[in-house]
Amino acid sequence: MKCVMCVPFIVILQSLDLQRIDRMIRCSFQSYGLPPASIEPVPEDFVSTVEDRKIEDREKWWNMGLKAISNGKLAVLLLSGGQGTRLGSSAPKGCFNIGLPSGKSLFQLQAERIMCLQRLAAQSLAEGSGNVVPIHWYIMTSPFTDKATRDFFKNNKYFGLDTDQVTFFSQGTIPCVSKDGRFIMETPFQVAKAPDGNGGVYSALKYSRLLEDMSTRGVKYLDCYGVDNALVRVGDPTFLGYFIDKGVASAAKVVRKAYPQEKVGVFVQRGKGGPVTVVEYSELDQSLASEINQRTGRLRYCWSNVCLHMFTLDFLNQVASGLEKDSIYHLAEKKIPSIHGQTVGYKLEQFIFDAFPYAPSTALYEVLREEEFAPVKNVNGSNFDTPDSARLLVLRLHARWVVAAGGFLTHSVPLYSTGVEVSPLVSYVGENLEPICRGRTFHAPCEITF
Repeated sequence: MKCVMCVPFIVILQSLDLQRIDRMIRCSFQSYGLPPASIEPVPEDFVSTVEDRKIEDREKWWNMGLKAISNGKLAVLLLSGGQGTRLGSSAPKGCFNIGLPSGKSLFQLQAERIMCLQRLAAQSLAEGSGNVVPIHWYIMTSPFTDKATRDFFKNNKYFGLDTDQVTFFSQGTIPCVSKDGRFIMETPFQVAKAPDGNGGVYSALKYSRLLEDMSTRGVKYLDCYGVDNALVRVGDPTFLGYFIDKGVASAAKVVRKAYPQEKVGVFVQRGKGGPVTVVEYSELDQSLASEINQRTGRLRYCWSNVCLHMFTLDFLNQVASGLEKDSIYHLAEKKIPSIHGQTVGYKLEQFIFDAFPYAPSTALYEVLREEEFAPVKNVNGSNFDTPDSARLLVLRLHARWVVAAGGFLTHSVPLYSTGVEVSPLVSYVGENLEPICRGRTFHAPCEITF
């Protein structure tokens, strides 16, 4: 008699690429615990710092970026596989409303920045044709967020974007393994699995044939970012222009590390003349983390990774193959639900920054935290990276825009605890606000829209 309970398990096993998974496990275990390669600070000529950036350079890069966008050369890639568990929500993080006067979600803020950028690119054309070239938005979900994300966009009519300029795809999952490399069983007939990390985007793009889709669309550059940054400048034309001007394969926006013990990954060089990569804070020796560059007065290892990256499409094709060939994953020790209760084992993950060692050339571009980095990671009441802290960063930045454009603010609470929100449909980085703001008074908090 056939065991009906065993049939699903056989089907599940047949659905696994056991040869590929075996290679991942073996390669990852072999590399686990090996002494890391020696590191050096990133050479200063690899970094465009805020203080050394000239106004004419910024203008040149802005125009170069807008031209590439108007020619359809840029697509944006959103990493949105995570749920808002630490925010007290089971919904995808992008659905979260951080409490701005408009009540907009992170997804809506990003969609409206894309629409504003499309308009700016169309207006920049010398011939004044005004034809809007859509920026294609690739959104990586996970098996836990895919349906909810698609439904959220559909229910909100894609926030004004054309439905055919948004492509959803899901990152993969990998079986969880015990410390001796065996599959952990979640039930007698189900292997425990976990998402393969935000670095799973490379294999997901490859296996879903979306790299080919980008090429067909004429895309040459991809702006890649994480969903939980309320100040992200999606498709930033200045960063794009800098990237094109440098002629590199990869680039990253960075912020200065606030203090030696700050829990952020930093960009380093693997040995003298080696590739640029990211070292997690837990991997950086405290004596190195505290070293000071005597010439600049900065920490020697000061360039923090904030998941704002730019890649050429050619490089993405190369790195997807390279990561697949090497099959090295980070082993994250976790308590994993199993038929034996909570079992200590490993989740296999790749990170988005795992691509950088494969790049023949990388450039870093410093940005200011208060202008471009407002992470939304922890529930209100936590010490940092909360919806409240992100909301205040947005309101304060936009208040500075309004004052610079000749506007005035009134407020019934201290100004440091409030501000105004400028709709992304009105302005991308504070431009074109004078006709709306000059001579006018706005009572904070409020939203400034058309």
